[in-house]
Amino acid sequence: MSDAPQEPTAESLEVIRKFAETYAQRTGTYFCADSSVTAVVLKGLARHKDDLGGALCPCRHYEDKEAEVSQAFWNCPCVPMRERKECHCMLFLTEDNPFACPEKTQTITTETINATAG
Repeated sequence: MSDAPQEPTAESLEVIRKFAETYAQRTGTYFCADSSVTAVVLKGLARHKDDLGGALCPCRHYEDKEAEVSQAFWNCPCVPMRERKECHCMLFLTEDNPFACPEKTQTITTETINATAG
């Protein structure tokens, strides 16, 4: 049996991709210059949406993921992002963040996600 994470459904990945683009545009934040960072985070969010019913931050460790989803603190966008524009995952970056895409990218294609997320 493989330890590799299961791929998210195409439907969940598309929902999360569209959410991320809309949220970045609405908040004036940008994706990472390294598109593989954005792709891995989006796939992790989509996987959590499939497995847990909520887009739980994939970049943190949880003792009980189901409990965390129900509390919603770490559901994307998490409270630190909503309150202070602080994204631990580097999905939503402010313009002054050195990792933000210099082209101010707020879009990503499904093809890019699948090609770069590994």
